[in-house]
Amino acid sequence: MPTRRKFLTTSAASLAALAVGPSAEAVALPTRPVVGKPLVISTWDTGLVANLGAWKVLSKGGRALDAVEAGVMVTEAEQNCCVGLGGNPDRDGIVTLDACIMDEQFNCGSVAALERIKHPISVARRVMERTPHVMLVGEGAQQFAVAQGFPLEPQQLSPDAEKAYREWLKTSQYKPIVNIENSGSKKPVGPVGGANNHDTIAMLAQDARGNLSGSCTTSGMGFKMRGRLGDSPLIGSGLYVDNAVGAAAATGQGEDVIRIAGAHTVVELMRQGLAPKAACKAAVERIAKIKGAKARDIQVCFIAVSSQGQHGAFALQKGFSYAVCDAQNQQQLIQADYLLR
Repeated sequence: MPTRRKFLTTSAASLAALAVGPSAEAVALPTRPVVGKPLVISTWDTGLVANLGAWKVLSKGGRALDAVEAGVMVTEAEQNCCVGLGGNPDRDGIVTLDACIMDEQFNCGSVAALERIKHPISVARRVMERTPHVMLVGEGAQQFAVAQGFPLEPQQLSPDAEKAYREWLKTSQYKPIVNIENSGSKKPVGPVGGANNHDTIAMLAQDARGNLSGSCTTSGMGFKMRGRLGDSPLIGSGLYVDNAVGAAAATGQGEDVIRIAGAHTVVELMRQGLAPKAACKAAVERIAKIKGAKARDIQVCFIAVSSQGQHGAFALQKGFSYAVCDAQNQQQLIQADYLLR
């Protein structure tokens, strides 16, 4: 009689030959009145280039889920001192990656503490679509990825990350800097981009049918404790989507986003009638109240899109920007309003 372990192993092996990348399976999309328009927003100036990857999907009438996967894959592939395998390592010198994805039907998938896989967002989508689970972590997540056909990449730091890590080893002190989620050097992200110095990218999209999806991918805080996990791969904290209401995502100090289940809180505030920016602001104010005087030591930011196609953002401190791409304006980088003056 086959055991559960043998069944899962056999099932995984049978899927290993499948192509790696955004899934192209036919999906019957729910139809509802289109109030908004194709739209994609993402965190930081990094999002300008990532949004172009998502817009290639949206502009052809593609699904929001495919767009948010394709968009953040652009950032994961850059291999600099930012998101993905080029990101800063933990304090043991190992790069670990986290990601999550969620669609318009409450389907969601997540991976955490994943090593040596170039596109954790795609592994998260495979978890969503091909397992009965929501999250896989560590060695188990890597085993699943390999079984799905994702190649193991070399275990080595990018030049920027290695330089930053050697500098950090001189003191081995962990002091997060507001608006610089890792301590990496700034690098250009492309012809429309600015400086890419953030370790997280979160993305929300609405497609031509009016459906919403979101994604989030990160290399985590640079020089974090081995095993540290932030909000980015946690559905409800780093990302949440309710197609009838809206979608929200977070960036910044993950521990404090987790304390209020940040992304879910923003969506619930929109359910109560607040516009996206106002909902983001209310969530930030809640964190500021919890932190008190220590709020000035951190940065927390939220982005949100309503089911009506409105978008907005708000940050705890000055310096947060988010990128927007739609049919009318194509590309723009918006400086978000903030709480602490």
